[in-house]
Amino acid sequence: MEEEIGRLTRCPDCGGEISSRAHFCPHCGAPYGKPASSQYVVPDWGYEWKSQVDVFGIPLIHVAVGRKSGKLRVAKGIIAIGQFGIGLITIAQFGVGFVFGFGQFIFGAAVIAQFAAGVGFGLGQFATGYIAVGQMVFGVYGLAQLGLAKYLWTAKHHDPEAMAFFRNLLEILKRHLNF
Repeated sequence: MEEEIGRLTRCPDCGGEISSRAHFCPHCGAPYGKPASSQYVVPDWGYEWKSQVDVFGIPLIHVAVGRKSGKLRVAKGIIAIGQFGIGLITIAQFGVGFVFGFGQFIFGAAVIAQFAAGVGFGLGQFATGYIAVGQMVFGVYGLAQLGLAKYLWTAKHHDPEAMAFFRNLLEILKRHLNF
């Protein structure tokens, strides 16, 4: 049995108990020992920065991209910026922006993304939300090429409630943005 798993040792990164034959720590994911020729060890790469200002123990700003010890770096802050992010305001490829999110695949209250899973507002190629604007939408008020909404405005479907809503929304935006 010992030959199968090797002898037990400690991970130099987290101190967890691992087999001497392991290539990665099962506790923290850190590379360990010599990889077999058929295995590829993901090198550490990327960038990470946290502001010195914290709000309830959470960094005000956290920027993170890449990998460290075989694990993805995830930006977690009030403002989260990175390839993967979770924050009140998030700018990421994949992320959750509880208040606002911007990126490729984003979930949140108000989002702008290629795949925008918004609760209140979604703007994107594929968008959801109470108000959804995009190529394909799902929501209550939808402005789209194709969509499923209670009130939908498309090139072929002109719901009067949707048209009035989006025209009014445009006027409000013009007024506030001084257009």
